[in-house]
Amino acid sequence: MKTEDILKTASKLVSGDRAKAYGDKKKLHDKTAKMWSAFLGYTIHAEQVAHMMVMLKIARTTTGTSADSYIDAAAYISIGGEINGQ
Repeated sequence: MKTEDILKTASKLVSGDRAKAYGDKKKLHDKTAKMWSAFLGYTIHAEQVAHMMVMLKIARTTTGTSADSYIDAAAYISIGGEINGQ
């Protein structure tokens, strides 16, 4: 899969069906950050949730080759950038 295809697919996912299914990305990552913070006992921020999800997707690439992991990693890093205001 070419770089452009990965990025186009990731963009479609975060602004298409998944956006409709899961709602506002910032709100969802804020909610996840609060839950992870409560579980861990220290504060996690929404942008860090996106970063950690990228790391999960990278870890999955070590178990085999799946375009989905690369697409999802690209989607999560873009969400982190959006949350950060980039």
